[in-house]
Amino acid sequence: MDKRILTAESVTEGHPDKLCDLIADNILDACLRADRNARVACEVLATAGKITVAGEITVSDMPDLPAIVCRTVREAGYSSNYEVEILIHDQSTDIADAVTGKNGMENCAGTGCIGAYTSLSSSARKLGAGDQGIVYGYAVDETEELLPLPVVLANKLTLCLAFARKMGLIQGLLSDGKAQVSIEYDDKTPVRIAAVVVSCQHEEDKDVEQLRHEVLKLVIEPALFGFPFDSDTEILINPSGRFVLGGFEADTGLTGRKLMTDTYGGLALHGGGALSGKDGIKVDRSGAYMARYAAKNIVSAGLARECTVSAAYAIGRTEPLCLNVDTHGTGIYPDEIISSAIKEVFDFRPLGMIQTLGLNRPIFADHCCYNHFMKQDAPWEQTDKTKELQELCALLAAPTGAIQ
Repeated sequence: MDKRILTAESVTEGHPDKLCDLIADNILDACLRADRNARVACEVLATAGKITVAGEITVSDMPDLPAIVCRTVREAGYSSNYEVEILIHDQSTDIADAVTGKNGMENCAGTGCIGAYTSLSSSARKLGAGDQGIVYGYAVDETEELLPLPVVLANKLTLCLAFARKMGLIQGLLSDGKAQVSIEYDDKTPVRIAAVVVSCQHEEDKDVEQLRHEVLKLVIEPALFGFPFDSDTEILINPSGRFVLGGFEADTGLTGRKLMTDTYGGLALHGGGALSGKDGIKVDRSGAYMARYAAKNIVSAGLARECTVSAAYAIGRTEPLCLNVDTHGTGIYPDEIISSAIKEVFDFRPLGMIQTLGLNRPIFADHCCYNHFMKQDAPWEQTDKTKELQELCALLAAPTGAIQ
């Protein structure tokens, strides 16, 4: 028997790195509201007293970026008394020409360009990747969300922590927080919770022991109700003691530093590209979403209990360089058959991913926090391709001539 412990973490929207992600995605959404063809690659750096927004944005009507920054910070539970520095310039023309195809797109500009682009001739309908990159999508059947159990439970903890703060269930609880869950596995089956860690910012006069009791009763127990801890579970609540100073006053925040909390908790492969602040042309984001969409449908269809979908892109190229499926020995068909099926069912070209998943709409901030793959209303979390995959795999696996 293979006994092991797997761990994942999650953070609240008040965590400094995640708050930078959220600022970047609110900026992206504002740009897409103004111009569905906006090109955004936005980074945010924040520290005590100052927030810097930098990157490349090309949009027909630039939103009020400082106002977006201050509103996001306030909504996360902090004072917006920050100096906001904006260091934005247009996207490189070399990248823009490579992505759009200079000749094919010269008559397609402004709001709604993606929609207009679909009416072009097939020879002109080329939209290249906005960067090179490797992306992975993963799904496993051990939870309803088809995610690893430690990932699901860690995010439930931080969601409960944020709910307790916003609803006033725990007085003196502040915005910055994180949680970590360690699950003991017997082979590939989760059997018990080995450890839980919750760290949460609080007001200076809050009694730490009272806080620990309230977090146990009002956060941990409700969050873990479906898979409860036992008498041997190690539970650590604010293990360092007081946690008064938080957010940007305590720690520098930066976009893209929470890649594992955004995805699979480090329990599956990751291409290394961050998600937030990037429009759908950036395959780090769109490709990761599409790969998750495909992997989730494969598992939901019963074609495998566990699945990794991988794709690689080159800047300016329309087609992915490679697209593969690994069912980790759990597939009911050979991986090559399932891989052939997803190439027929899912369009992994940049324009195809944008259209399929609606990535030219302002939906990104809603999915920025508490894992990009936990919200069942997300377009990439739908399981609407299961029947098509089942039928196509059966057809591809049939002996030659057996299907009339």
